[in-house]
Amino acid sequence: QVQLVESGGGLVQAGGSLKLSCAASGLSFSHVAMGWFRQAPGKEREFVGAINRIGAGTLYADSAKGRSTISRDSAKNMVYLILNNLIPEDAAIYYCAARNGPWGKVRREEYDFWGQGTQVTVSS
Repeated sequence: QVQLVESGGGLVQAGGSLKLSCAASGLSFSHVAMGWFRQAPGKEREFVGAINRIGAGTLYADSAKGRSTISRDSAKNMVYLILNNLIPEDAAIYYCAARNGPWGKVRREEYDFWGQGTQVTVSS
């Protein structure tokens, strides 16, 4: 059974930083590409970033570019998202996702497995 479990969310002041983690189990971690998405109340789930199987390639949404870093640790079956210089518009539930097949996909429909999400709140 595939499980993705996010952690690290919380309340942070605008301008601050957070490191989100995603623990993967029940899958061949080195064979899946990973992505991060977020969903704010009343909005569609949107792409934040993605990382390829070996961690050598990353892709970011324009809203995250320059402020975010995605990495993965295959020894620990973990993927991370660092968010810097947070703004109120970054407040959302953040989800990690895994997909078999090519990496770098930006549509939620293209991911096979999802976590339950972790809440990020940004105070202004």
